[in-house]
Amino acid sequence: MYNFSPSEEQKELLLRAKKIMEEDVYPAEKYIIPGQGLPYDILKPLQQKVKEQNLWAAHLPVHAGGLGLGAVFLGLLNEILGSSTIGPRVFGTAAPDTGNTEILLNAGTEEQRRKYLDPLVNDDIRSCFALTERDESGADPTEIKTSAIKEGNDWVINGEKWFISHAGMASFVIVMAVTNPDAAPHERSSMFIVDIDHPGLERVRDIAVMGDYSEGGHWELKFNNCRVPADSMLGNPGEGFKLAQMRLGPGRITHAMRWLGVMNRSFDLMVNYALKRKSRGQSLSEYQTIQNFVADSAAEIASAKLLTLHAAWKLDQGEDARKEISLIKFHGAKILNDVVSRAIQVHGSLGYSKDTPLEAFYREARAAHIYDGPDEVHRVVVAKRIFKEYKNLKVEPSLVSR
Repeated sequence: MYNFSPSEEQKELLLRAKKIMEEDVYPAEKYIIPGQGLPYDILKPLQQKVKEQNLWAAHLPVHAGGLGLGAVFLGLLNEILGSSTIGPRVFGTAAPDTGNTEILLNAGTEEQRRKYLDPLVNDDIRSCFALTERDESGADPTEIKTSAIKEGNDWVINGEKWFISHAGMASFVIVMAVTNPDAAPHERSSMFIVDIDHPGLERVRDIAVMGDYSEGGHWELKFNNCRVPADSMLGNPGEGFKLAQMRLGPGRITHAMRWLGVMNRSFDLMVNYALKRKSRGQSLSEYQTIQNFVADSAAEIASAKLLTLHAAWKLDQGEDARKEISLIKFHGAKILNDVVSRAIQVHGSLGYSKDTPLEAFYREARAAHIYDGPDEVHRVVVAKRIFKEYKNLKVEPSLVSR
């Protein structure tokens, strides 16, 4: 029923991607500057190589400068790219730009796409997405308080946003604000494009967070009577939540795809170290505890991959994959943390050091339980949908009890 196998053309693309990762991206990791990523004199030649190999911006359709090969292929590719924190950046699929390009592509006007989408896809500029607010639940975007009030031909935005990833390097922000507080919860908000240096938009501070990479930081932003023209709105009034879901759904599964790369690289490091390291006269691989670590990790990685590709397959079929995406979001986050933790344990003090990428993986992985919806919310989504499906089946209680 399901077919996750790549075509011959896709296999060739995946091999090219793997070769670039091994020959160019992994060696470049030593040049990463915390909070800034790779210096441009190292990054840009790598990106040019990716473009020449026809691997650039794989998440987009062909007419927008991408590959247009579907979600399953994107999963297989991101499994390779995700094995390095700089992999997605080198291949033009880094968040938050990927989600913003999708919004601009689907909801932007011709002028908005010309001004923002084209240079964003080409990595001439960067962007950020402002939804979360410090004093409101990040898991419920219907409760945001940032407002946009129509005055003549302009909208005046006021409010504060929190934990806005990449705002330190962004040229513009897509911000969600309430435009009709009296409407139904999912129809109150709209989205606007605001240039990062626009009057009334203040970058308050870069919030220090766990982990080293954090390219562009995680910022607190303030909108102080920020006046923008009417053509700054994306889509129609009240469509903010709809557009946010268009962005966040694919974004969540993309995270899960990249986690597979982190799991695989951690697993490879763990197995190879267990084979060569000796303790009490024998290889670590001969100890049952280490064997359990390896066996459990292998099983869990396989389950995460199958769940991720199944969700991707449903997207390719045009089916509703919200339950499957939520499932892999919380399940994959747990497996990611567990596999990296075991790999560190096998390496001992070496795993705790910065001589391997494991300690950085571990600190970055903790956020997987939180961003794009905490685990607890995704569990609720999965459970509610399962209960709904069972109710619709109208199965007789006597049959259920057998």
